[in-house]
Amino acid sequence: MITTNIQRHGTVLVSVTGALDGDAGAVLQRALDGVTTGERDLMVDLHGAISMDADGLLHLLALHRRAEGLGLRVMVVGWQPQPQQFMADVAGIRGRGSATGERYAVAGFRRLIEERAQRARDLSDFGAGWLSGV
Repeated sequence: MITTNIQRHGTVLVSVTGALDGDAGAVLQRALDGVTTGERDLMVDLHGAISMDADGLLHLLALHRRAEGLGLRVMVVGWQPQPQQFMADVAGIRGRGSATGERYAVAGFRRLIEERAQRARDLSDFGAGWLSGV
């Protein structure tokens, strides 16, 4: 479960606390409700995000896509070790502390991450379904 603190001052600042997982979607999408033409940027602060799974990563990417559709420039800051390492693992980037946060802003990298996160989620769902049928 996550909580968000949303501030608006020309920039929509969303501070995330907790786990970015399957429950994060609705909370993150509400962050963009009521965006006005005076707001130009979305900054997502992950300093308080202790963990992330494939669902959480997909929700973060969906937020990014929606923000861009509203004409907002998106920045994600404060990557913590587990979310950053998870994204690096999904992307197939080796090395501890790889700079996935900096690469996140590149559209091609986001597409790659989205495809691989969806695949990881599908495999996880398949495994859970298979195990429950045993």
